[in-house]
Amino acid sequence: MRIAEDVDEQALSYAEIKALATGNPLIIEKCQLEMEVGKLKLIQSNYLSQRYDLEDKILKYYPAEIRLLTERIEGYTADIGTVREHTQSEGYSMVIEGQAFGPKDKKAAGTAILEACKAMTNAEPVVLGQYRGFDMSLSFDVFNREYRVVLKGALSHTVALGTDVYGNITRMDNALEGMEPKLLDCGEKLEALKAQMETAKAELLKPFPQEAELAEKSARLNEINIALNLDERDHELVDAVPDEGEEQPQRKPREGVR
Repeated sequence: MRIAEDVDEQALSYAEIKALATGNPLIIEKCQLEMEVGKLKLIQSNYLSQRYDLEDKILKYYPAEIRLLTERIEGYTADIGTVREHTQSEGYSMVIEGQAFGPKDKKAAGTAILEACKAMTNAEPVVLGQYRGFDMSLSFDVFNREYRVVLKGALSHTVALGTDVYGNITRMDNALEGMEPKLLDCGEKLEALKAQMETAKAELLKPFPQEAELAEKSARLNEINIALNLDERDHELVDAVPDEGEEQPQRKPREGVR
């Protein structure tokens, strides 16, 4: 819009100068048309830019995002099934570095997790054990300066660890039992993306709304330019004919001819 306004101001100024200088009505019309055609071409350029962006999204962005969300939905569905299969009223067993801890050994299991954190010599992930049907790995986040457990099923679920022996197990339980809202959220995003893709496809079918106006004014501008060019050549021919009483230009004799 700002560019269109700048062109508008320049074209109007140009039209005024030309009109005052020549008084030719074709010049006035030509300048007005140049302004209008210029604005229409800017609008058309923006339309084409948006069209290319839509084409790129339809070909790349939407399919990739839909595929990613579909995979996450499948992953959450599978992992929720795993959690349900390993749900027990008496609690859950855990294996840490090959040592098994029963449902009543939460304190010992929590302590073993903290000891594994202390034993780490670098930030690279290490195998920690298994819990509720998920493999566990332990790593250290250098940026946030915290230990993390990743529970790996169909998807990976990351849990930041604290210093409480019971709290870390509770955090892992919350992560595993809190997947249903994430599944619903992915489903809503997937439906929204599919709707956006269909809307984008419909937009591609729409032509440039001012195509006919641009073609008409461009054709008229071309006619005026041709007329002005012919008029200019006529003036040049008239100016080249000497007025009555003026001497005709003398031809110079060729060298060697008398």
